[in-house]
Amino acid sequence: MSKSGKIAVAGVAAAVVLFWLVGFWAGLAVLIGVPAVAYLLLDSSQKRRLRGISRKQIGR
Repeated sequence: MSKSGKIAVAGVAAAVVLFWLVGFWAGLAVLIGVPAVAYLLLDSSQKRRLRGISRKQIGR
């Protein structure tokens, strides 16, 4: 299994556990909020590099 596949499986498992522990809406807020806050904390140069990597992968 590829690295991104493993990350996706782990994310789904974490979501199921989180929804079970804290409820649907709180779990959804955490699952959406944590990556959004992490992206906002990046420098402008890090954001630019991340966007460049994403574009390269789309063109494959």
